[in-house]
Amino acid sequence: MRIQTAENQTAGLTVPRRNPPPDRDTARSWPEQIFQKLRKADIRQVTYVPDAGHARLIELCHAEPVTTVLTTEEEAIGVLSGAWLDGERGVLLIQSSGVDNCINTLSLARVCGFPLLMIVTSGGDWGEVNAWQVPMGQIMASNLRLAGAVVYEVIDPNPGGGECRGGGAHRFQRKT
Repeated sequence: MRIQTAENQTAGLTVPRRNPPPDRDTARSWPEQIFQKLRKADIRQVTYVPDAGHARLIELCHAEPVTTVLTTEEEAIGVLSGAWLDGERGVLLIQSSGVDNCINTLSLARVCGFPLLMIVTSGGDWGEVNAWQVPMGQIMASNLRLAGAVVYEVIDPNPGGGECRGGGAHRFQRKT
């Protein structure tokens, strides 16, 4: 795990779906852990393209923050940059296959220096049954790093809330 602190970097967070297979209690609890950390970080905007890996977290987010359903992942970069300019914090819930859709628009966050918190479910890992997920799943974290993102990878889903808290704290440091 590498942590970089440059002011104009994007933070990404990877939450593996299948590596290693979580027990049932853990699989049910990581969305609640992350949701609580998002609430504590005062996240008000949640953007996403519907994704089974984030289904429970999305359901929880509909209870409080403003949620925006997208048709493509790169739309979130504009929505979240506007939210930041309006003084609100946001997050993009995304699956690894959608990361490549955002590579060009990630430059907006980097060049303009606004924070972008992404929680990425990772396909293409051990036990993946959808062969289309494997290529992007294998290079997703590297692609994010090449685009200037700081990537916190969660290998064990039990501490997922800690990585979310750390990624959010890293991104939303701002002098007011």
